[in-house]
Amino acid sequence: MQTSINPATGDILREYKLHSPAQVREAIEAAHRCFLQWRETTLGERSQWLLKVADTLLAKKNDYASLMAQEMGKPLKEAIAEIEKCAACAKYFAENGPHFLADHAIETEYRKSYAAFRPLGVILGVMPWNFPFWQVFRFVLPSLMAGNVALLKHASNTPGCALAIEAVFRDAGLPEGAFQALLIPGSRVEEVIAHPQVAAVTLTGSTAAGRSVASLAGKYLKKSVLELGGSDAYLILADADIDHAVKTCAASRLLNCGQSCISAKRLIVVPEVREQFERGLLDTFRQQRLGDPFDAQTTVGPMSRIDLRDELHTQVRRSIDAGARCLIGGDIPSGKGAFYPPTILTDVKKGMPAYEEELFGPVAVIIPAKDEEDAIRIANDTEYGLGGAIFTRDLVRGEIIARERIESGSCFVNMLVRSDPRLPFGGVKHSGYGRELSAFGIHEFVNIKSIVVA
Repeated sequence: MQTSINPATGDILREYKLHSPAQVREAIEAAHRCFLQWRETTLGERSQWLLKVADTLLAKKNDYASLMAQEMGKPLKEAIAEIEKCAACAKYFAENGPHFLADHAIETEYRKSYAAFRPLGVILGVMPWNFPFWQVFRFVLPSLMAGNVALLKHASNTPGCALAIEAVFRDAGLPEGAFQALLIPGSRVEEVIAHPQVAAVTLTGSTAAGRSVASLAGKYLKKSVLELGGSDAYLILADADIDHAVKTCAASRLLNCGQSCISAKRLIVVPEVREQFERGLLDTFRQQRLGDPFDAQTTVGPMSRIDLRDELHTQVRRSIDAGARCLIGGDIPSGKGAFYPPTILTDVKKGMPAYEEELFGPVAVIIPAKDEEDAIRIANDTEYGLGGAIFTRDLVRGEIIARERIESGSCFVNMLVRSDPRLPFGGVKHSGYGRELSAFGIHEFVNIKSIVVA
């Protein structure tokens, strides 16, 4: 069984029966049958289907948002924004997919030569709970546009979201088998990857989960894309607009209760502005309201699970024991639910959990740097490389640092890191490989096929 639990109250919402091995095989075979038909549809026809998906999402966005708030604790306002982002992504690929997938002419001595983008088949997505709709749609939409079909193995604590997403595609009128949710534990992912009719796998999740899926993909020679953990560095330089930096870093760190791979996890500050930045961040954190995700006044909801809340608290306490100072928060509140208060740790140094590990929750980590060069060194002193940000009034220098000096899949100047359908998204080092979104993402799961006519 998979059990859906309200993280704000600890109450059981519903229990879901797992799919049997036979049911999983039937789903894969249905997906393959659908693929044989779906790949023959035109790009224009697929675009129309994606527009219907967008309309379906928007028609019931409040219902889907309520489900997210119940199942993983996302504040209702953030959940509605997530559904709207999914719909915008569907429209983006509906409008731009035909261009991305058009034959690419290559000049040679032959009569005709070009690269054609042909679908691979059944794509398995192994997705996390933190953005339970967006993470799924950002892999599914370009996959469907390219002529593939999809299977979803969602996180075990969001089965309701998994089935709701399946219903979105059914309600939008897509053919049976185009998208199916599999209710299985992580221990059974291998039986799906191993199936000969599954062509590829994509995972968004922890680095440990990525290693496991990558090894299985290698074992069965399946294409894989991995978007894994992150410990994004936000560099606040001496000439930064500190009020803007404080506002942006706080928003990034507290969005989704800090449960985001591209959250501002390490705030690296040079001496000239450290006191002003810490004071501003503390004032901002004091203004936050921790509470019921359905309460319009709530700015920070519960974490998704009690065990993850307790793991975060252990990282915080170990860091404090090692010499970090806690400016606010740092204690588990009394009462029900997986709540953890907005917390700021400063004087964080190498060797502390807050420096070395990913803190997946509403904890801001301030790391003092000696100067700008030291800040860049600290930013790269991590096994992760997902995103990063630079705050400076010198846009030319900021762009050079972002482009040339920071080891990450994306780096933004004077704004928080975010995923955008128009931009490639992914990481380097232990944050994974491959890209999602944009033209680069849609080309991950196609056969780039050379055609030559002599």
